[in-house]
Amino acid sequence: MPDLFEAFPQVKTELGGAIEEQQAQQNQQILFFLAGMIIVYMLLAIPLKSYSQPLIIMSVIPFSLTGAIWGHFWFDLELSMMSTFGLIAAAGVVINDSLVMTDYVNQARARGVAIKEAVIEAGCARFRAITLTSITTFAGVLPIMFETSLQARFVTPMAVALGFAVLFATLLTLVLVPCLYLILEDIKVPFRTIKNKITNRNKQAASL
Repeated sequence: MPDLFEAFPQVKTELGGAIEEQQAQQNQQILFFLAGMIIVYMLLAIPLKSYSQPLIIMSVIPFSLTGAIWGHFWFDLELSMMSTFGLIAAAGVVINDSLVMTDYVNQARARGVAIKEAVIEAGCARFRAITLTSITTFAGVLPIMFETSLQARFVTPMAVALGFAVLFATLLTLVLVPCLYLILEDIKVPFRTIKNKITNRNKQAASL
């Protein structure tokens, strides 16, 4: 190709045919994924009554990509469009795991439990539910990963992406979500202090 460009500088190249269609589909998938994440954020923010907690719940989604990459490396596969479908499906599973833990922490705090004790209690109480959900999901797609038939080759990347993404993200959920919850509360402390000072000043000014 470089030799042709040197010999014919007026020639231009562009994607066409199947490659062009595949590129367009990938761009559409990215847009749909982003739109889906925005909708998920809204659906989480409304019942939780928080703008920050949905970000904690959704923080494990990028790490699921790491698990999918390791899975493709293990099975000597290339990331494809079907892999993207598997990652989208995995996002729903890992969000559910994070939501279960975050909701338990909120319930414990509503009972008057201190935040650190609430986080520890949530990790212990939801450990079995979260791990079993991920293990059963991984076990469910395991036969597809090792299927050698020609028909299964098409969906193998999706199964690998889904299984390994869920498995890896679950391990991070048990550690990352509680840590982020505590960090978020630490960040809120100075803002609450400032808010209380402003409120007290306004009350004092109103009383005068």
